[in-house]
Amino acid sequence: MIEMTVNGMTCGHCASHVTKAIVGLHPQAKVRVDLPSKTVTVDGEVDLDEVKAALADDGYVVTGVKAL
Repeated sequence: MIEMTVNGMTCGHCASHVTKAIVGLHPQAKVRVDLPSKTVTVDGEVDLDEVKAALADDGYVVTGVKAL
């Protein structure tokens, strides 16, 4: 499980968009978005570089990653 700090998320639509981007790459992943803290928790095996690139393509910037 990883927790990412993602800048650029401001609303429910952003949270949905980020979730769909990650699940689109890794359908087995469970994604939880916390807008106030700008964190995204991903439970499942994911390619972090792929996730960062997909989010960057959508205008979101991963500024931190922590393994949980």
